[in-house]
Amino acid sequence: MTIREDAINGKMTSIFEQCAKNEGISPQLLMEGVAQGVIAIPKNKSHDFERIMAVGKGLATKVNANIGASRDMPGLEQELEKLCVSLRAGADTVMDLSMGENLNEVRRGILARCPVPLGTVPVYQTVADVVERQKKEIGEVTVDQMLATIEQQARDGVDFMTIHCGLTRDSLTRLQNHERLMGVVSRGGSFTIEWMAYNNKENPFYEHFDQIMAILKEHEVTISLGDGLRPGCLADATDRGQIQELIHLGELTLRAWDAGVQVIIEGPGHMPMDQIQANMLLQKRLCHGAPFYVLGPLVTDIAPGYDHITGAIGGAIAAAAGADYLCYVTPAEHLKLPSAEDVRDGVIASRIAAHAADIAKGVPGALDKDIAMAKCRNRLDWKGQIELSLDPDKALRYREEGNSYKGDACSMCGSYCAIKVYKKATLPGRGGTDK
Repeated sequence: MTIREDAINGKMTSIFEQCAKNEGISPQLLMEGVAQGVIAIPKNKSHDFERIMAVGKGLATKVNANIGASRDMPGLEQELEKLCVSLRAGADTVMDLSMGENLNEVRRGILARCPVPLGTVPVYQTVADVVERQKKEIGEVTVDQMLATIEQQARDGVDFMTIHCGLTRDSLTRLQNHERLMGVVSRGGSFTIEWMAYNNKENPFYEHFDQIMAILKEHEVTISLGDGLRPGCLADATDRGQIQELIHLGELTLRAWDAGVQVIIEGPGHMPMDQIQANMLLQKRLCHGAPFYVLGPLVTDIAPGYDHITGAIGGAIAAAAGADYLCYVTPAEHLKLPSAEDVRDGVIASRIAAHAADIAKGVPGALDKDIAMAKCRNRLDWKGQIELSLDPDKALRYREEGNSYKGDACSMCGSYCAIKVYKKATLPGRGGTDK
């Protein structure tokens, strides 16, 4: 029995009990959400960790950090450092997007040290193995190799996988009849399209969907239905290719649920602010309320070096409108492989967006820390303020950089601190405050 099947049958398990405790809801409510498909618990039966979490309706918005080696920077140690930085910064999940050498070693090394759900994009490894090791074309990858990679990663303990199952020949025709400014920017999507063009065949992940579901069910892997046709610039947002793929993802969601597999839906991409809310509504309606996982969205195309900010702006709007899960964007987006510092900045930016959205959505307890922070500020309690910060290390460093940090005010206002002046003005017996 899978997690989804247990939920449907009302079978209480330790996974539901532990996850509900971590999420701050009752196990019964959690089970109901999983049974309905509006909540997913990514937890491979072979990956043991304590921070069992869930994404979906009524829960705090979660944040994912992408790490992973590249062909030019293939080392495991740098990715383990990024893993540690991601966790310290508060990432709820991590994805290994490696495409360098020794991919099994890198993934297994990350998995062994990962106390949160780990995700992958299996086609990355399949393509890297065939192109780099066998010196063949992407189109020469076999279906058996694709399925074998999925099974190997599932057996290793990967908790959720991005697979681009909704990108079909039909959706490609619609895309080609409505020319985009940037075409396809999804790496997994581009690999799939190249394979389809080379072989003149349907998307193998769509055609062999049932076999994939059987593998994922056996190992308890949540499928993250990938958005291979997501927009890569504002001008391409909400076009027919993107929407056609979303329609297919909605259909595949039902098939995955019927197979006993939990589902997450991936979404855009680059998108103007005024289109984000409508896109959240479309996803929820077309994909039957399945948890929505968004990259950004990035709300402008002209801020390289600051895309953690453009992504946080879009992420806050998206999550407030119903998105359940934010994939972070780092300052290095569009420019280079992110460093550990980039990873940290990306996680913090997305956590700010997620928390702001949770307040707007009325997630229980979301406002509690903000109220506590306000009380600390009113008392000029600097220790309390720093402890409540999303990034305590940076808050402490800034506090210490102030030339009067040992006083009871900050170096911005000093003795003219508004809080101190107001409290003095409202002391009993002062001015017009007496009754």
